[in-house]
Amino acid sequence: MTGERWRDDGLRTLLILGILLILALVVSLSLGRYPIPLRALLARLFGVPFESSRTEAIFFNVRLPRIILACLVGTSLAAAGAAYQGVFQNPLAAPDILGASSGAATGAALAILLRLSGFMITLCAFIASLLAIALVMFIGERARGKKVLGLILAGLMVSSLCNAGISFMKLVADPNNVLPEIVYWLMGSIAKAKSRDILFVLLPLLLGLTPLFVFRWRINLLTLSEDEAQSMGVNVRRTRALVILSSTLITAAAVSVSGVIGWAGLVIPHLTRRLVGNDYRRLMPASMLSGALFLMIIDDVSRNLFATEIPLGILTALIGAPFFLWLITRKGDLR
Repeated sequence: MTGERWRDDGLRTLLILGILLILALVVSLSLGRYPIPLRALLARLFGVPFESSRTEAIFFNVRLPRIILACLVGTSLAAAGAAYQGVFQNPLAAPDILGASSGAATGAALAILLRLSGFMITLCAFIASLLAIALVMFIGERARGKKVLGLILAGLMVSSLCNAGISFMKLVADPNNVLPEIVYWLMGSIAKAKSRDILFVLLPLLLGLTPLFVFRWRINLLTLSEDEAQSMGVNVRRTRALVILSSTLITAAAVSVSGVIGWAGLVIPHLTRRLVGNDYRRLMPASMLSGALFLMIIDDVSRNLFATEIPLGILTALIGAPFFLWLITRKGDLR
């Protein structure tokens, strides 16, 4: 009876999150410096064109790509954070624990320093993120002792090296033009989102999110001891590698188009645990939905609160850090 009630509650929570995401999507499409009435949006769904070509252009070329990208990035960061927390059995694990964000930031900073185009900045960030993770995996496999601890320490070391490289590039960058662009990218933003950005990250995100969703029940077994998991017929080494590679891929893709956005991958999994529990069969889809909803709302605040947009990384830190403190001071374990 308890199991049936748990399943019903979990499905109800997922349904509520899905409905909230759809409602937030509709509202977000109407918000902005050029508001689009909700009735016009609903009419467009039934094939009625917008009243002006300007509205049509803003909707399809600016508003819609930005909101879709916010959902994809939020989904990816939250899913990666939840997966890392299970694999490493560490409540402080986040998508940048293995250096993916630092690697992407290094690649983007280098591309900006070389005055490359916007697409090349994204591409360099993605490639550098994958290279950083490959270096972490190479070092982690050769580290003595526990492999998980070796990976975490290797991630810290590679992140430190990347941050040193970023600091050097900021030091030598042109302070009038290049340096502000590097700093702004590091603060995280999807203000320049284009349809090509969605096409660029869509395949990596599908390749990474699909295994995390399909094999999410196996992450539950990774939270057990290695002997217990193997006794249940699970290849721990292979499963851990699959989860880490999938999480790394989606983190690299997300950061390459959005810049460094902290806290979303740390706070959202903990929040969803309060809603659906620790079972990854419910936690993973709930984290994906919550991550998309969270970052979409944060982006709405970013582009509507003041005349000048606030970088997403600043807002997620301002909201995420106090909220995380509230979570850990509430009664109950932080897991």
